[in-house]
Amino acid sequence: MIVYGIPNCDTVKQARAWLDARGIGYTFHDYKREGAPPALLTELAAKVGWDALLNRRGTTFRKLDEAARADLDDGKVLGLMTAQPSLIRRPVAVHGGKVLVGFDPVEWERAFPDTGDT
Repeated sequence: MIVYGIPNCDTVKQARAWLDARGIGYTFHDYKREGAPPALLTELAAKVGWDALLNRRGTTFRKLDEAARADLDDGKVLGLMTAQPSLIRRPVAVHGGKVLVGFDPVEWERAFPDTGDT
């Protein structure tokens, strides 16, 4: 399993604590240090849609000028998220073809009930 996010994000901290408490191994990909590769974002968007990936509630999105927030489409959003990974909703967990965006313990339990490996 790979968990993508930013380490100081409270939701990412909750998700990682949830995984640790269950002994579920994972690799953590820090967007701030390692970036958000366009190929990865394209793959994730193909599975869950770019709208699910875009963090519209965050400060980074709200600080974008109106032109940047207007007429959003795949290319524009993925470009913005590549340049500013804080625009990606967090965490994103990928395992066995499953992709979860955000942290909901009930949803994660359903998606990863027996994941005890990395």
